Formats: sequence, structure tokens, C-alpha cells
Amino acid sequence: MARKIGSSSDITGPRIRAAAMQLFARHGFAAVSMRQIAADVGVQAGALYLYTADKQALLFDLMQDHMTNLLAAVDTLPLQPTATAQLDQFARFHIGYHLDRPEAVFIAYMELRNLSPDNFATIESLRRRYEDHLQTILTQGADTGAFTVPDTKMATLALIAMLTGVTNWYREGGRLARADVQTLYADMALRAVGGRL
Repeated sequence: MARKIGSSSDITGPRIRAAAMQLFARHGFAAVSMRQIAADVGVQAGALYLYTADKQALLFDLMQDHMTNLLAAVDTLPLQPTATAQLDQFARFHIGYHLDRPEAVFIAYMELRNLSPDNFATIESLRRRYEDHLQTILTQGADTGAFTVPDTKMATLALIAMLTGVTNWYREGGRLARADVQTLYADMALRAVGGRL
């Protein structure tokens, strides 16, 4: 099928991905059809297959992009001298990064169950790489006596769940400014592992 007049891969492709992200986040992956995505973009349903193999591939691409971009961003953080400073930085980064991408975060966590086994394994591997950043900080802090962490893996998962949870309730213009939330949560993260600023 020919592309719609005026469309191009560098315009229509991103529009398809943006529409899919909004629809998946609003209605859930299983409830959204390729026809709905096409209608949102303004193309015929068959045209979507010029840009993606199927709905599963579209979901996987959205999740993979989210995780690879997250990993690239965390890798750019400046090195901090202590585990305490590193955890403070990580908590602030995690909240700030995820608050800017609530739809991507929702999909990355809530739609894992809809990935094929191979796609699930790929995304889980990327998630583990991100978790390793935090676990390394906690291990270093425990080794130096800065933190009290009986199980660094469990603490890693608990802290990430706590920090990510901000996206469920935070709204710009609410009672607390973003910077205030980052400060409060960074402090809670430190206290949770027996550390303090």
C-alpha cells in the first residue's frame, strides 16, 4: 500500500509511535487495535505496516526505546565521591526523568505481561542493567559502612518501586514543587538504607 500523500517515514513513523503510546497508556495494550492507532494518526490501517511489523513490535519498540534512553541518561550523570551522594543523585534523577515521561513509564511497567517471551527477555535485561546502577551504589555504601542493607537486591527493587510511584500521584502545580518532591524522596531513600546526608 502506498504512503498517504504528504507522509514520510520521519514524520509518520514518530506520529504512529506517539499515538500508540497515548492509546496504550490510556486504554491498555490489549484494548487498542491497529485500526485505532491508524485513525488517530490519520492514515489507513494498512499503512501502519510500512512502519511496524505488528502491534507487538510497536509495543516492544516503545519499551526498548524508553529503557535504552533511560540507560543513556543515567550514564551521563557526573561521578559522585560517596555512595550517599550517589544515592541522592540517583533518586533525584530517577524521579525527574520519569515525571517527564509518565506514559512511557506506565507502559514500561504495566504492559510487560503483553510482551512475547523473547521481547520480555530483552526488556528485562535492560531493566536489570538499570537496576544494577542502583544496586552498585547500595553495595558500595554497605561495604563502606555508609548504609545498612541486609539484601541489596531487595533494597534496589524496593527503592525503584518507591521512586517510580511518584508518577502515579504527582501533578505539576500541586502542593509540592518537583524539586521538593525530589528532595523528600531522596531523603527517604537514604533513610531507608540507614544513610543520611
